Amino acid sequence: MVPWWDTSHRCCPLLVDHFPTAAACSWWDTSHRCSLLRAERSFQCTTLSDRAPTVTAGRMQSHGDGPAGWTRVGPALWIICASCLCFTANAQFRIPPETVQQWANSLGGDLYSIMTKYSGSLLLQKKFKDVEPIIKIKEVNGSDLVRTFAEEMERMLGRKMKSVKRLAQATEDADFYHTYNETLEFDYYNSVMVNTMDEDGEYAELGSEFVLEENEHFNKLPVNTSLSDIQVPTNVYNKDPEILNGVYMSEALNTVFISNFKKDATLTWQYFGSSTGFFRLFPGIKWTPDANGVITFDCRNRNWYIQAATSPKDIVIVVDISGSMKGLRLTIAKHTINTILDTLGENDFVNIIAYSDYVHYVEPCFEGALVQADLDNREHFKVLVDELHAKGQGKVNKAIKESFRILNEATSTGKGSLCNQAIMLITDGAFENFEKVFEDYNWPERRVRVFTYLIGREVTFADTVKWIACNNKGYYTHISTLADVQENVMEYLHVLSRPMVINHDHDIIWTEAYMDSVLFNTQAQSLLLMTTVAMPVFSKKNETRSRGILLGVVGSDVPLRELMKLAPRYKLGVHGYAFLNTNNGYILSHPDLRPLYKEGKKLKPKPNYNSVDLSEVEWEDTDETLRTAMVKGETGTMSLDVRASVDKGRRVIFLKNDYFYTTINETPFSLGMVLTRGHGEYIFMGNVSVEEGLDDLKQPDVTLADEWTYCETDIDPQHRKFTQLRAVIRYLSGLEPELECDEELLQEVLFDAVVTAPMEAYWTALLLGEDGMEDGVETAFLGTRAGLMRITRYTGVEKRVAKKFLTAADKDNVFTMDHFPLWYRRAAEHPPGSFLYYIPNPESRDVFRDYEYDYSASPRPEDLEQEYEDDRRAVVATTAVTVTVGDKMAIAAGRTPEGLSLSPRCPARDRV
Repeated sequence: MVPWWDTSHRCCPLLVDHFPTAAACSWWDTSHRCSLLRAERSFQCTTLSDRAPTVTAGRMQSHGDGPAGWTRVGPALWIICASCLCFTANAQFRIPPETVQQWANSLGGDLYSIMTKYSGSLLLQKKFKDVEPIIKIKEVNGSDLVRTFAEEMERMLGRKMKSVKRLAQATEDADFYHTYNETLEFDYYNSVMVNTMDEDGEYAELGSEFVLEENEHFNKLPVNTSLSDIQVPTNVYNKDPEILNGVYMSEALNTVFISNFKKDATLTWQYFGSSTGFFRLFPGIKWTPDANGVITFDCRNRNWYIQAATSPKDIVIVVDISGSMKGLRLTIAKHTINTILDTLGENDFVNIIAYSDYVHYVEPCFEGALVQADLDNREHFKVLVDELHAKGQGKVNKAIKESFRILNEATSTGKGSLCNQAIMLITDGAFENFEKVFEDYNWPERRVRVFTYLIGREVTFADTVKWIACNNKGYYTHISTLADVQENVMEYLHVLSRPMVINHDHDIIWTEAYMDSVLFNTQAQSLLLMTTVAMPVFSKKNETRSRGILLGVVGSDVPLRELMKLAPRYKLGVHGYAFLNTNNGYILSHPDLRPLYKEGKKLKPKPNYNSVDLSEVEWEDTDETLRTAMVKGETGTMSLDVRASVDKGRRVIFLKNDYFYTTINETPFSLGMVLTRGHGEYIFMGNVSVEEGLDDLKQPDVTLADEWTYCETDIDPQHRKFTQLRAVIRYLSGLEPELECDEELLQEVLFDAVVTAPMEAYWTALLLGEDGMEDGVETAFLGTRAGLMRITRYTGVEKRVAKKFLTAADKDNVFTMDHFPLWYRRAAEHPPGSFLYYIPNPESRDVFRDYEYDYSASPRPEDLEQEYEDDRRAVVATTAVTVTVGDKMAIAAGRTPEGLSLSPRCPARDRV
């Protein structure tokens, strides 16, 4: 970037235009260099901005002072340049402060004149003033509104639960009538092999032709909405009799998948994860291995499967680190521990004890207690386990006693899951007498199950280790290689699920927020934040009922983006927002949740992105009053004074926020909502006919917030390619009467279109006027609370400095699901009628946030650049237009003429 002066102390080149000779400036020599050697006096200057590029210009009058020949933009350029000139403490020339103040006043007056002229703000304010008699301003009842949102979400999530229940019933019925056939031969659609040809041009085994078409509803992924297909883990033989019988039996689910999708067009992925390992997914896809050609996905490891298959549990993992465990045995033991940890979730509690000559906790801070098995704690345990070393002699009795003590303490104090309890013993042998320990701590109730994992090829102590498990309602398994770990660890889940199976407890579970980068390899789908509703499926056959056979888990994904659409942005005001959290206090959805980071040209989930606590984003709630109430599923309200950041944290605004919260019935989720005191408390309603507003809505300068839901375009496949503006126009024109639209929002859009219609003619007249345009003003635009924008470009794209301003890549400055535009939010906190100026800063631009809620397409590399070389000299000026009825005032629109382009000969330091 070119500095305003170089190391030879050349003055700002712009000054040469206004002081062309040395005589005009005694401190400037004929070579245009500052006379630093003769410096004796300090240089004084009243500046409008220094490092923080924000200027507020009120209704100041122009005095016409300053060097002759300046244009109306000229003073601005000179003052801004002069404010950054560097002189020594004692310069020869002294400019009187009064003179500089006059220049500043002149600049303020000229800026205000330019902005009012090219924005048309006075005209728009007059138009809203004219219609005030027909406007109604009503106060928003936050308690009623949050309950309304919660009820809408409850109905939506209820439809998903009904779909999953139908899948569970169909699976159990199909299994009941299926007769197992050891010699069954059956060709199915293997998702990895479909559409694969061999060297002879024939379809490979299990790879028949499978029709795939891009589908808007599934983020443009090629899918088959008529059939499901099957994925089998790498370590499972895809033609094993267990697999073939399960796949054949579950073919009955295809008709239920399709039926569910017809009943609820907002459904996304539906699936059945079998206890034998295969995964049936609808709609069918072509499964692509990762960059290493490996498919690591196993449905039985997924959190939704584990949570549905078992109840919450307290687990103590006891690992032998005596000298005999050195080498491969310790490696297998560590892998076994990590695999067990991967089967735990937020509703589970865990601790790990290692023993040799003595007993010690792998994390001393957790001594004597169980900790929640959230992602942070699980990852922490994995790091500590990796540091274990084998030495000494194994004395397991003390470790077993300590494990029982922990579990008993959790039960008596109510600090664990208060459900299943188990000890996982990982050892290469045990030769002590355990009977006395179990008599004292576990018999006769056998309340704690003990699972044993014998490590290594030696089976000398197999009988003893097996006895421990069998006499404590557990399960014994022998793990001799790393390849054995996965399958053998999963067996304990089937044992823990037996009480549920025998009692046929079809408990529905909901997962925390997550992204599935393992299942989906496209960025648009893999970065989609979602939750899963799942339900266990049991065998109902009489001969297996008493044994408690878990067939698997059925489930469906719910994109959180779709859920949050039920809390429409326009009802929450400029700074208002809605958020969701779980009964564990973790965020499900929140405007300040930033789960992505950039690695090269790709966006990836941050570590622990789905275990962000509500207290970490609503940090003003220092007493955790809000968090505690929402975790408990209470309904209520509270107020907080908050400091909210805007412009990517570069500026802070002080707000008084009212919080409203309630539970969403039949789910573990709570909904919170924020309304800002002042303009956030009121909403105004205008009334115009469709005939009055439709023509104005069709004007070419009009756009609508495409992330908002004016009309539901995702129900009918024919509507999925409609923009929101096109859908609204077709609905109001009677061409698409079957569209489901938000009538209240459409009424506001029509009203705003009518009131703002004169602006298009006003801006066009300026553009085509005989007087011509002022240099540097590029764009005029407005935005209303209903998400309507009008944009007029005063210059062509080839001459425009801010080429990306107000484009799809510029998320900060358009209406999104997450926020109002930056210029709208800043104007809302500024006195109406006066302009606020700011300079977009690319260095603070959070490009990852831009795409956090925009998964309609994969971000393009050019959209992810953190610096825009073409808009460094753009200045945005913004003001608010209001309506007043009685003693109530509401913001009607944000008005902005953008693009006070500074001279290329004097580039600002901060990407102006």
